[in-house]
Amino acid sequence: MIIVLGSRGSRWAWRNRAWRDAEQFRKTQRNWAIAGLVVWVVGIGGCAATVGSVPYILKGSDAYHMTMDAVRADDRVKAAIGDDLADNFWVGGHINVNVNGSGDAQFSIPIHGSKGKGTVFSNAVRTAGKWSTRLLVVRVDGVDAPIVLINEDHVPVPNAAIGI
Repeated sequence: MIIVLGSRGSRWAWRNRAWRDAEQFRKTQRNWAIAGLVVWVVGIGGCAATVGSVPYILKGSDAYHMTMDAVRADDRVKAAIGDDLADNFWVGGHINVNVNGSGDAQFSIPIHGSKGKGTVFSNAVRTAGKWSTRLLVVRVDGVDAPIVLINEDHVPVPNAAIGI
């Protein structure tokens, strides 16, 4: 519809309204074109701001900080990824906090360091306002066996060592 209105809209406007002269018509069409451009720019800018703010919201949570602190403290992760472990900007997942102090969070965090890259998978729950990590797994790129840091619910982790 946008293409049809763009290609034929001016012609329809000229035919369906009594214009004082061609100059008034051109001026009105120019104003509508500017207004349309402003709406598009604001709309696209708003969408970009919304999408771009998601990583900041996720990274600002206590659950995220708790997850990254546990990953940075683990010697197995340091040996595989490096002591200079850092996270990437784009983080996947969700966080849900209810009014009663409960909630849950799941993250997929790309990480990198001097020795390699990988992804952190985390599942945390919030009870009475306090977060606890239920599952924390690091998959290092190029390595089949994941590093299982926490598995409180005994979730089967493919290729993980038996007994973890």
